[in-house]
Amino acid sequence: MAPTPETLTAERILEATEEVLRRHGPAKATVVDVARALGVSHGSVYRHFRTKAALREAVIKRWLDRTTDELAVIVEDGTRDPETRLRDWLAALFEAKRRKAGDDPELFATYMVLAGENGTVVAGHVEELTGQLERIVEAGVSAGVFGGVAPAEAARVLFQATGRFHDPCYAGEWTLPSADGDFRAAVEFLLRALRVR
Repeated sequence: MAPTPETLTAERILEATEEVLRRHGPAKATVVDVARALGVSHGSVYRHFRTKAALREAVIKRWLDRTTDELAVIVEDGTRDPETRLRDWLAALFEAKRRKAGDDPELFATYMVLAGENGTVVAGHVEELTGQLERIVEAGVSAGVFGGVAPAEAARVLFQATGRFHDPCYAGEWTLPSADGDFRAAVEFLLRALRVR
């Protein structure tokens, strides 16, 4: 009896696409390569993703969502006070981005290309991240820890002020010996600025 073929799902296609992109790079990877890796026709892939651009967009969104989902756990953790949540959230973002750049440099370079092609997806990711920051700042204002700030404005400033530690254009600096100390100093400076005086 022949083994039952695994059901083709969007998730399986995205996993295979990531592997194909890693192997061939963004310039040479095709939908046919993805279909071949899955043992299906390229038409089967197109039933899930109408175009190559839609497939590439879904891959970058999936990659960015991994970070957003990881950080959401910190935002929701009511056992940590808002200042600790903010410190932990910024540290987790820095670590997630550093890990992505360092663990698989070829895939990171590929995702940089895909991010450049999908500005709307990246803008949505940034909006989600600043929304998470806003919720932490709101919690701090409600608890009387942070004062004199509008949470949405503070979130944008926090995100922009820490860009060196999460914007991929700075990835080359993330392994410098001074990176961790610079990060801690920046976070402590920002926390002092937020605290009620």
